[in-house]
Amino acid sequence: MTDFKRITSKDNTLIKQISLLQTSARERKKTGTFVAEGLRLLLDCYENDVRFLSLVIADEFLNKHAKEAENLFGNAKEIVVVTDAIFSKISDTKSPQGILAIIKMPENNQLQIKSNGRYIALENVADPSNLGAVSRTAEALGVDGIILSAGGCDPYSPKALRSSMGTLLRMPVIVLDNFADALKNSGLNLYACVVSGGKSINEVEFPNGSVVIIGNEANGLTDATIEISQKITIPMSGRAESLNAAVAASIAMWELVK
Repeated sequence: MTDFKRITSKDNTLIKQISLLQTSARERKKTGTFVAEGLRLLLDCYENDVRFLSLVIADEFLNKHAKEAENLFGNAKEIVVVTDAIFSKISDTKSPQGILAIIKMPENNQLQIKSNGRYIALENVADPSNLGAVSRTAEALGVDGIILSAGGCDPYSPKALRSSMGTLLRMPVIVLDNFADALKNSGLNLYACVVSGGKSINEVEFPNGSVVIIGNEANGLTDATIEISQKITIPMSGRAESLNAAVAASIAMWELVK
């Protein structure tokens, strides 16, 4: 029989910790943990051998959907049942399903850039929805991983995880503190995607060991990154001045792997 721990107070330490993890990138980074919410995402974690430090379930979910989540129970160090009211307070969604988990982040230093890999890199991309969309396309096209600057959005934020539909938990995600310097020393061929002034992307033959770099939604790439890279441009017709970061990344990845 599964052993459940019950929490009925919103002042419980675990409940307060979950609330912090849902809202604070600093707390996630400090503790090396994050929250994944929703049955579909947690089942995806289970299928990819991602263990749960704590599995938190609302009363209503346990009463109605325990059989659907049965495999998850053995995947958690502890299982906590809370009232529906408490779960609503710690959920990041307007209509919570009633199940979430605290998960340990993978160690960034264990994720190595492969010298013959093909990567998409995002420098200071701020919108987690863009990151989620990029990750889904990257997985679909067979890109080897996603490289992020530390100044961009948190890949373990609730919105990024939801937008990625679990992809960010399946693909290698490498966060670089000193973005330009680290890329320069990575051994990869660097291609900076700029609005104008670069070689047309459909004329570039990307070798193995390449990374295409997409910049911030408003400001583009930093000068430091452009200076160390080959400049490429996505040709555009009409009066369009630029593309959404996720759209630009999708086009770039298609060219990168074709």
